[in-house]
Amino acid sequence: MRRLLVLAPALVLLAGCNPSSPAKETPSSAPASSASASEGLPPDPQPARTAECPYLSNETVQDANGQHVTKVSISADEPHPTCFFYRPDGSLQLSVRVYVGKSDVATALVNKAAPVDTSNPASDPAGWKGGYQPAGDGVVYAVAKGEAAVIVTSNQKQSIKARTVAKKAIAALKL
Repeated sequence: MRRLLVLAPALVLLAGCNPSSPAKETPSSAPASSASASEGLPPDPQPARTAECPYLSNETVQDANGQHVTKVSISADEPHPTCFFYRPDGSLQLSVRVYVGKSDVATALVNKAAPVDTSNPASDPAGWKGGYQPAGDGVVYAVAKGEAAVIVTSNQKQSIKARTVAKKAIAALKL
């Protein structure tokens, strides 16, 4: 027992002197947004400018999500920008991300948004697969089919609202 008491302070000092300690590497590590890129996924979209969503009208989103839309921003992503819909108080109420490219990336984006292990299974519209789950104070509904993925995040807790928007976006884009 005495040996442990004598060795304990020495071990603590040695552990603190370790040059490869994670605390010392943290400042030089890459930010979280580039971590997705290193995994082969595109970075999370960001609003780039105020503009109408090219594949969903404000009225469609208002009807589906149950809140008035006062502003819309879109990302710089091509060919389908992510659309960000805002409430009258200026807060984000809903976003719709559309990805078309490699099927493994589409599936990975859906799994990132609604992981298979933790989300409820989603298969609407027919032929699309993914999941839905609570996200923050709302919900995310994410589905993929082939090389396309659609991810809807809503500030509403009812997944039917996000699912309705996803189906409208898929239909409008003929995916």
